Amino acid sequence: MRLFVAIEPPQALRDKLMGLQDGLGVGREVPEENLHLTLAFLDDQPTEIAETLHDILSTIRAPRVRLTLRGVEVMGGRRPSVAVALVEKVPELESLRQKVAQAARMAGVPMARRRFKPHFTLVRFPRYLPEVAEGRIGAWLSAHGDLVVEGGEARQFGLVRSVLQADGPIYDTLASYPLLD
Repeated sequence: MRLFVAIEPPQALRDKLMGLQDGLGVGREVPEENLHLTLAFLDDQPTEIAETLHDILSTIRAPRVRLTLRGVEVMGGRRPSVAVALVEKVPELESLRQKVAQAARMAGVPMARRRFKPHFTLVRFPRYLPEVAEGRIGAWLSAHGDLVVEGGEARQFGLVRSVLQADGPIYDTLASYPLLD
């Protein structure tokens, strides 16, 4: 199973994220039901590891996480691959991410140490962008670069299975874990 652990945005924030997609006019928009903030990508894992991970994730006690959007960005280097809405890295979010990574390691998932840049992916770009895309992307970045949106609190996080399809992934939340008041 291809797995990741993520936070789904509250509905009000989800609506704002969907609005940000409008007007870009380049690439494939992430469907509303697929919007998430990845805490840990776990890649392909056998069922036994997924079950062990679920048991460990169930023991995590962490406070709710305030979600504030702070600008937009294009990721992927010289060939942009995605447009994202950046999320402020508050201590509660970083602590939760560390607890999830520790749980994954305890379950037997090797976790690469990489910089955590919290974000919601909004649009995925094709490998080769048409010439008109550069101007559209630039205009979109200019229009939303100084964006600040208070998005409410994440009240839970989840273990999610990703099934790759030709027209994009299908996500299935296997289990949800509450965050404390």
